[in-house]
This record gives sequence, structure tokens and C-alpha cells, in this order.
Amino acid sequence: MSLSADAARLDGRVAVVTGAGSGIGRGIAAGFAAFGASVAIWERDAETCGSAASEIGALGIPADVRDTAAVEAALTRTIDELGTPSILVNNAGGAFSSPLLETSENGWDALYKANLRHVLLCTQRVAKAMIAAGLGGSVISVTSIEGTRAAPGYAAYAAAKAGVINYTKTAALELAPYGIRVNALAPDFTMTEGLESIAHPGVIEHVRHMVPMGRAGHVDEMAGAAVFLASDLSAYVTGQTIHVDGGTFASGGWYHHPETGTYVLGPTT
Repeated sequence: MSLSADAARLDGRVAVVTGAGSGIGRGIAAGFAAFGASVAIWERDAETCGSAASEIGALGIPADVRDTAAVEAALTRTIDELGTPSILVNNAGGAFSSPLLETSENGWDALYKANLRHVLLCTQRVAKAMIAAGLGGSVISVTSIEGTRAAPGYAAYAAAKAGVINYTKTAALELAPYGIRVNALAPDFTMTEGLESIAHPGVIEHVRHMVPMGRAGHVDEMAGAAVFLASDLSAYVTGQTIHVDGGTFASGGWYHHPETGTYVLGPTT
């Protein structure tokens, strides 16, 4: 096989992106559409679901992917209107502070459902549809750098994101015989619409020192990595978590000194 530009194209493929009403998910959905895929957005917020679908030219399906019946109904509608998906992005998720000594059982369950349970539900249902249709495919889950490092005050969220990473490895092995690849993307500080609306200059300056590349990420950069994992460019890549974070995972605690710009380990002030 010789490599060509066509290997990046997604023409003729159906892609599902969960939680794509805004932020990283919306960027990935737009990226898939730009590369030729027919896209279904599964988003629980009906308003953002509709606006994103209209802007991108996607099928918008209001659905809470934490709910089994909602996932199955969304999949049925996607198949009926677009065809069987061969690409799935498990992007839905959320976080709130949950210090270890203060986390309630309900809080733990809420973070598990928001960040890990739907990864099983959507991956299992969509993978079964792929297999029934005789399709290979690509499953991509959006985890976080917090799944690979300590996250004081966010133990439950970090545990769920770590679960996504390990689930990705195991699912990759179980689904490989069917030609279905399973990978994950791990962002760090990514400038989404919501973050941009509340960020202040001090936060941006902090990011400049924190991130080796000296800036926040953009949703289009996450989309580029997602297109790679969805396309034939990554035909031999499975079970991997790719950190799209400007180098923060690699830095391991090293930061740019705010005055000299050189790397220092630990506090800089």
C-alpha cells in the first residue's frame, strides 16, 4: 500500500460524536465533516445540539448518553438516517470539585456516569452495529491528562478518566479481530468557547508558563488528531492514548520560569 492524501479522507463514512454541542466535541464533529464524513451529533442539550448540527451540516440527535435507552434510540435513528457508523467519538463528559474527604456516593456516581459509564454504553452498542454490518471502524474516547497524574480535589473525575485509558487498551484487544480500532485522546488546557468566556489574563499567562509550547490548545488541534485516528492514516494504530497537550504530559512537572523562560522543576515563585 502506498500512502496518498486520500488516506486522510472520511468520505462515505458515518461518524457519531457525543457531547458535540460545544467545545472539543463540536470541533471534532466539524473536522470530520470537513474531511467528508456524514456526522451525527449526540448531545443532551437540545439547543446546542441543534445549533452545532445546523452549522456543521450534521444530524443532531438530542440524547443523554448516560442513559441506555437514549443511546439505543440515538443509534437506531443514526442508522436509519445516515447509515451504520464506522466512527465513534466518546467525547461527552464533565467535572466538578470532589475532594476525597468530601466526595459523596452520589457525587462519585455522577462523575462515573458522566465520564466513564457512557464510554461502555456507546462503544458496546456502536461496535455491535459495526460487527452486524460487517464493518471495521474506529472508536476514539476523549480522556484527560488528569487520567495519568494526580488531580487533588478531583479524585473521582481523575479516576474515571484513568478508567477510560485502561478501557481503551482492553477494548482495543477485544475488538481487533473485528477490524475495529480503539484509541483515546488526552487533552490538557484547551481553549473552548466556555473556557474562553471566563478566562482572565492571569490564566492565559499561567498557561504560557505551564505548557512547553507556550500556549493553550485549540479545538481544531484536537480535531486534527481525531481525524488521524478515524482515518486510514492510523490503520495500524490501536490501544493508544495520544496526548494532545502541547507537551504538558511529557514535562512531568517542569515549567517555564516566568522571568527567564528556562525550565525549572516545581514552584517558580
